[in-house]
Amino acid sequence: MAISGSRRRCPPTSSMMHLLPYDCLCYIFQLLDCKSDRDSFGLTCCLWLQIQNSSRQSLYCPPFVLSPNTPSECVSPAKAKLSLDRFLSRFRLLRSLSLSGCDDLPDSGLSSLQFYGSKLHFLRLDFCRSISDYGLSLVAAGCPCLTIISLFQCKISDVGLQILSKSCSALKDVNLSECFFITDKGIRALSQNCSQLRSVSVKLCEWLTGVGFEGCSETLSWLDASYCSILPEGVRGIVSGGGLEYLRVSCLSDRCDCIYKDHGLATIGSSGLAKRLAVLDFQRCACVNDETIVAIAKGCPMLQEWSLASCHEVKVPGWESVGANCCNLKRLHVNNCRNLCDQGLQALRDGCKRLEILLSPIASAIVFLDRRRDGYFNTPGEVPSVLLRVKEDHDGQNFRETQSP
Repeated sequence: MAISGSRRRCPPTSSMMHLLPYDCLCYIFQLLDCKSDRDSFGLTCCLWLQIQNSSRQSLYCPPFVLSPNTPSECVSPAKAKLSLDRFLSRFRLLRSLSLSGCDDLPDSGLSSLQFYGSKLHFLRLDFCRSISDYGLSLVAAGCPCLTIISLFQCKISDVGLQILSKSCSALKDVNLSECFFITDKGIRALSQNCSQLRSVSVKLCEWLTGVGFEGCSETLSWLDASYCSILPEGVRGIVSGGGLEYLRVSCLSDRCDCIYKDHGLATIGSSGLAKRLAVLDFQRCACVNDETIVAIAKGCPMLQEWSLASCHEVKVPGWESVGANCCNLKRLHVNNCRNLCDQGLQALRDGCKRLEILLSPIASAIVFLDRRRDGYFNTPGEVPSVLLRVKEDHDGQNFRETQSP
């Protein structure tokens, strides 16, 4: 058969693209490892833009994005809502959404989540100070698959938290820091309805006593309850699950006077429910004394990091108990501990064989920096041989923060 000399004309590019199945185009997009290629993929045609949009799983919308042509101080709630509606209608398969800092976003701005939030697993609403219980109810109605939510400084109460915990029972990581209207009632609902909880932050929830954690799941391993009004029975509730590995109860509120009288924090060790505890923060807890230290040192054998900064009531018996029982301790914070003397330091050196870092302020009355010994602190007095490597730490703020996904 003779071959014609005329060339066969290729079909237009647009028709060629439509010959490829949708799934094939999606697979091609996933194989693009260059960010610029992925960003420009949707410029080819409407079909490719649709594929790019449907493949996006994460989105961060700062305030200036919701209202790009408007000064931040002039952003209206209606305009912020409209912009968010457009974003959510465009990216319908998001698994992660951050609206952190959208202070003017109203409750109604979250209404689109009822239609486009079914795939959402992560939601950050930090500093969204206009979001109240109604907004949280919209989240609960539209995002049943949520596992992580951050509500830092949101204007929510126990009512909203109850609604959320009932609809989003798969929640694992919850940040309620500075949600000032949250009480034990809301925490009880969260603990009972969400059996997979891993981490909870209730920092500066000043009306929280801790009793709402009673009967919490064993999966709860991380808790920040600093600046709360923890009661002795609240301490028992906090450790009731038996799975805690990180606990921060620093700077307890002045309202929890009874925990000072009843040595309530000693329950952490004496209850036998905190055997997995690895990190414990007691910074600025004036109620911590030798009795508390002895009970925890004996009852929490897995401790690796312990902050006792500004715990002035811990004396020689307490330090000796730490040395005798905390065999796994690697980091110890003793900033501004007025009753840490040579005898206490000797007990720590002799007993804590795995101790790597002892955090202490420079120019302390007890220890001082001996620069001739290459960064070691030497304690003057009875036992001049006590030498411990100490990390320079003025403000005690270097305590490790273990964050949930």
